[in-house]
Amino acid sequence: MTNQTQNTACMHILHLEDSELDHALVTRELVRSGELFDIYRVETLAAFSAALDKTDFSVVLADYRLSGFTALDAWQVMQTKSCRVPFVLLSGAIGESAAVRAIKAGISDYLAKDELGKLWRVLTRAIEMNRILLEKEAADRDLSLSEQRLSRFTEHLQETIEKERAAIAREIHDDIGGSLAAIRFDLAWIGRHTEDTGIQSHVVAASEMLTHAIHASQRIMVNLRPAVLDQGLIAAIQWLAGEFSKRTGIPVLVEAPAHLDGIPKSKLLVAYRATQEALTNVSKYAQCSKVRIELSDAEDFLTLEIADDGCGMSPDSLSKASSYGIRGLRERARTVGGWLDVSSQLGQGTALILSIPLGPSETTHGESTP
Repeated sequence: MTNQTQNTACMHILHLEDSELDHALVTRELVRSGELFDIYRVETLAAFSAALDKTDFSVVLADYRLSGFTALDAWQVMQTKSCRVPFVLLSGAIGESAAVRAIKAGISDYLAKDELGKLWRVLTRAIEMNRILLEKEAADRDLSLSEQRLSRFTEHLQETIEKERAAIAREIHDDIGGSLAAIRFDLAWIGRHTEDTGIQSHVVAASEMLTHAIHASQRIMVNLRPAVLDQGLIAAIQWLAGEFSKRTGIPVLVEAPAHLDGIPKSKLLVAYRATQEALTNVSKYAQCSKVRIELSDAEDFLTLEIADDGCGMSPDSLSKASSYGIRGLRERARTVGGWLDVSSQLGQGTALILSIPLGPSETTHGESTP
């Protein structure tokens, strides 16, 4: 039966009901609402399933107890068909436990048959809530896809950056390094072949500047392409700690297992860059007297913690637009399935913790050295 009203969307109702009288009461109440609808009644699970295949309904309205089955059986039929139509129970007293089971199963709403005056409102609410749910699920899927694309882009970007860094490091080594070495030989030749004290003093000054340039180019090459990683993560982090202490005078304690081998290069790079960024931040902001670096591969996780005893940070400091270094490390950690946390309190130091999952075959433990 159909009731028609101008300028109103039609509600298509599938009514699962084995009582003609109850169906007539429902239809009369819907007519009284003055809204546009059509309603189609079925009595059996087979007819219910066939109706779902033939027509796109706005809502299912079902009695709870029917001949040989219940509304929960009809709900299961909808689940097997992946049918996301809102489902409203309209029944007599079914008991609190049955009503709770129905709602937990995912049924949209329940209305007692002696409250038919609320029927249209309950149906429209169920349809609206179902629409909101479907839109949220679609938005969540879109967000998940966007996050996956962002993760793949971040991974590609980091790979591109590392390749570019390696290319620049090779150019510095081959071109600038070769030129600086040639200049050193020329200055040495000049120094050996002149007795003029003025020229000798210029040679000495130029040699000192040349030595500084060579050291600077070597430092830049190491920062661009950490060849020290070829010796393993522990050696690389110990080298970073040593260089940091030389520059700042701040002691660094490194705690690590005797051996940490077989970790993929991508994960080594993430841990190395995290240590590099953390130590850079410590030197700029921490105002600390010591730093502790702890490295572990327990329970198939590579865990790296860099902690200082400095001035710490306020809770909102990390949300500032200027904290791109930490944000970049977080994104980089995600590209290898890991995550990065920063814990800090004013006056109580800062700790950066990187966790990266490892497969059982990605770590090889050696015997501890005496």
